[in-house]
Amino acid sequence: MVGVASRRAAETMIANGEVVLNGAVVTELGTKVNPQNDVVKVNGQTYSLAQKLVYILLNKPKDFITTASDEKGRRTVLDLVNAKERIYPVGRLDRQTTGVLLLTNDGMLANKLMHPSSEVIKTYHVSIDKGLDTVHAEKLANGVYLEDGKTAPAELEIIPGTKSREVVIHIHEGKNRQVRRMFESFGYEVDRLHRVEYAGLNVQGLQRGMWRYLTDREVKSLKKLVASGSEISIKP
Repeated sequence: MVGVASRRAAETMIANGEVVLNGAVVTELGTKVNPQNDVVKVNGQTYSLAQKLVYILLNKPKDFITTASDEKGRRTVLDLVNAKERIYPVGRLDRQTTGVLLLTNDGMLANKLMHPSSEVIKTYHVSIDKGLDTVHAEKLANGVYLEDGKTAPAELEIIPGTKSREVVIHIHEGKNRQVRRMFESFGYEVDRLHRVEYAGLNVQGLQRGMWRYLTDREVKSLKKLVASGSEISIKP
């Protein structure tokens, strides 16, 4: 009960009339409590049930699974973050992909960020095994047919001086392993994939495997982004 006592002890407190909910003594076991609005007092002391919302930016390294837990016992991104709150990754990066990953316990914001209608921009730096053909670059930009449907149009930038083997791609979808599959569909092998930016957030100043809390300004910008449905740039 709000971290005050064990379940059995809490039941005893309720039976003794020691628990007050919104000014009324609780008489029934299993009474539902709204953690955001209800006020609980135990022996006259007020306790807060509201969950502290946290927003964390991680520079994901290779060989970590983007889940809260893994049935095979592999390392997950939560092994890198020592936040006290119970948090979850927003979307996924595959095991070998590095870069920007957002973690939070704000389920409402996470769902809005991941919903297709928000069209959140994701930017990747892609290194492939051979130079990207101009025709393939145009097709990638216009949308590619994959086994789960055609991708939406994307923006591509070939990085100068790389013999067309390094590309920056901007997408706003979240299909499983989408960027890798897009290039693989034309016979390219992706050697390295790094997410440079997500919803305007980047990992500048964060070494691989390091994390930080978002600033209040960054959190407000994310909420404004999903509310307006338009991409904005966030500066730390």
